[in-house]
Amino acid sequence: MGLGANQGDARAALDEALRRLGELPGVHVAAVSPCYVTEPQDKADQPWFHNRVAALDLGPSWTPESLLGALQDVEAAMGRPSQGQRERFGPRPIDLDLLLFGTTLRDTDVLTLPHPRMRQRAFVLVPLGDIAPALVFPDGEGIGAALTKIPFKIEGNSIFQGP
Repeated sequence: MGLGANQGDARAALDEALRRLGELPGVHVAAVSPCYVTEPQDKADQPWFHNRVAALDLGPSWTPESLLGALQDVEAAMGRPSQGQRERFGPRPIDLDLLLFGTTLRDTDVLTLPHPRMRQRAFVLVPLGDIAPALVFPDGEGIGAALTKIPFKIEGNSIFQGP
């Protein structure tokens, strides 16, 4: 799953979201990437984001849809406005995205897996590669190959993406 925030104490918000997720029944936070400070995408006129990626070990009762609902519940509890009340790609106190659910594929009105924009985003692929460097997407492409297709650079813990 991907985590991001750019309002308030963004790094603390990522830690708090991970804590809350780890308290859910049947959820264990198995791995967490380093935190990156990342250039906003799609809407540049806002504070930079703090981003991480986490791997979750889930009990057998979890489905992609139930996990998405839990992520949305954590977002709401942490002050993120509902989808109809917020600006698309705008600032946010917390953003939790379901990127992958094993090798599950979904394309519904509610959920698309893998996440439809994850391979266009260095702020997702770089930290994902930190915790799962050998990961291969369902279509057979690896993280390294996906990263070669997007322009980005890393300076320290900052990710810059663009031409």
